[in-house]
Amino acid sequence: MRARRLVAAASVAALAVSSLAGCGRSAPDVAAYVGETTYPLSRVDAIYEDAQSTFEEVVRQEAVRAGGTPSPEQLRADVTRQDVVNLLVSLELGRRIVAAKNIQVPDQISPEQLQQQLRVPAAAEYTRLWGEWADMSQVLSQQLPAGELSDDAVMAVYRALQQPAGLEPGMSVEQVRQLFGDGGFVRAGAALSVALQEEAERASTSINPRYQPIGVPSVVSNGQALIFYSLPYIDTDGPVTDISTPEPLPSVEPTGADATEPVAG
Repeated sequence: MRARRLVAAASVAALAVSSLAGCGRSAPDVAAYVGETTYPLSRVDAIYEDAQSTFEEVVRQEAVRAGGTPSPEQLRADVTRQDVVNLLVSLELGRRIVAAKNIQVPDQISPEQLQQQLRVPAAAEYTRLWGEWADMSQVLSQQLPAGELSDDAVMAVYRALQQPAGLEPGMSVEQVRQLFGDGGFVRAGAALSVALQEEAERASTSINPRYQPIGVPSVVSNGQALIFYSLPYIDTDGPVTDISTPEPLPSVEPTGADATEPVAG
């Protein structure tokens, strides 16, 4: 599969949560809990710093070959620690879903396909994890029953994509729906969102307030480039919190009606 064909099955949903104060799952050095799996802040830092250092090295090498000197801004990868936590949590939830449903996830999307437009070299762990997530979310979007589309979901995705995709501000629901096309990939994204929410609840997922809300790592293609962004689906309040009573909102992505296909959430 060529990287330019990657399209996110974008998903978005807000979850009601309750405080976990005093429940033993609020350690300040932990970024997230997913069931018995713990992601310490040190793990997040390691992935983030690896992405930054790997990117910096590549930029420096390219600058040397061109006879120039990169600026500090040019040496900084477009990755945040929030991006890392989003990816780790969504991956763990996705692994649990495919294991429970006995779904096979083929290795189709390589880090090399993503590195140029993700702007993180394929050698970085972050890019390798993204490749795993792209494969997994594509398969889940194909296997899960199609979801529904709502005006709230349309506008939520529109707002999430305004800056990264350079969308015109102030568009109406009708205009955004027209921009997003027939919405087949939207329904696939809605199904992925619901599945992640349900698994988050089953696994008693808890998030450090520093990384709230968690978002679904997503990517869209405009036919020429990949646009990476995230959509919140675990929204929290207070200390590290637990998931309860999810209320899903389906989601969409802005591409031509016949220009794209769902692959990564």
